[in-house]
Amino acid sequence: MSSTMVSSHYLAVREEWLARRNEAILEPELPIVDPHHHLWDRPDWRYLLPELLADLNSGHKITATVFVQCRAFHRAAGAEEMKPVGETEFVNGVAAMSASGRYGPTRICAGIVGHANLTLGARVEKVLEAHIRAGGGRFRGIRHITAWDHDPAVLNPGYPVPAGLLADAAFREGFAKLASMDLTFDAWLYHPQIPELTSLARAFPAARIVLDHVGGPLAIGSYANRREEIFPTWRTTIREMAACPNVHVKLGGLGMRINGFGFDAQAEPPSSEQLAAAWKPYIDTCVEAFGPERCMFESNFPVDKGSYSYAVGWNAFKRLAAGASAAEKADLFTGTATRFYRLGT
Repeated sequence: MSSTMVSSHYLAVREEWLARRNEAILEPELPIVDPHHHLWDRPDWRYLLPELLADLNSGHKITATVFVQCRAFHRAAGAEEMKPVGETEFVNGVAAMSASGRYGPTRICAGIVGHANLTLGARVEKVLEAHIRAGGGRFRGIRHITAWDHDPAVLNPGYPVPAGLLADAAFREGFAKLASMDLTFDAWLYHPQIPELTSLARAFPAARIVLDHVGGPLAIGSYANRREEIFPTWRTTIREMAACPNVHVKLGGLGMRINGFGFDAQAEPPSSEQLAAAWKPYIDTCVEAFGPERCMFESNFPVDKGSYSYAVGWNAFKRLAAGASAAEKADLFTGTATRFYRLGT
């Protein structure tokens, strides 16, 4: 699979375009834990510690971050199921660099979410143990991407998966190991699959699950120009999932190609007011359904960087939380992520 095919799934980052939007930082003293970012070095896209630091230092008070798997630095040799442990080894090294204090006060990669193939069933336990050893006390859980749809236009060629994976018996056998090992599960799927995750959450009430990117609402391909038609269905499935107390939700990830907002096609980069207005129905629905204590704002950088800058994105989140109390803001921006990923220990 060519890197060009995989990269075409993402919006291109244009630093010059992003730089044309310069906003004053709202509530610059509000502490933020960013619970979802990546690091990678791809043939046409590098986002490593220097690039991350440039974003983290753009004005908001980022106190800690959580790295989420993205196939960064898998091992080149050895057993196939163990190759993703290389990613945790790499990220723990970045976290150790940050812990030295030489790169500022932010606890970068204070939590690490890696990948393990849950279809290994019970055999995945050895992979999870290897991640824990490699994580230096920072490994918190895994993400096994299950995003599938009938429309190939929305699929990421870098992550081919079969339909119905969350119900697969071998997958569930592997999934059962997470709760017993006190590990979390990041769920990345598309909005038609939300009921499948609800079924999984009901079957494993002790599992700690977080739904990434408000459940991946699709608005391209066969879903294009259907936002008003699709939204009520998405909202219903979100409310049904919220009845599962073991599920949390990440508020963000709406700057991707699949979300179809078209911010990247504008002559000028979007303002935080424009982003907040576009995202408000999704964010408000999630906060109302789950409560601030189970919601956490996220950057999803650098993926969302094709649509807006880090500074503008967090300004938009702060606008969306403007009506929240101080305690609710504390949950939305730091508390929920800190508790879910156990960043205080």
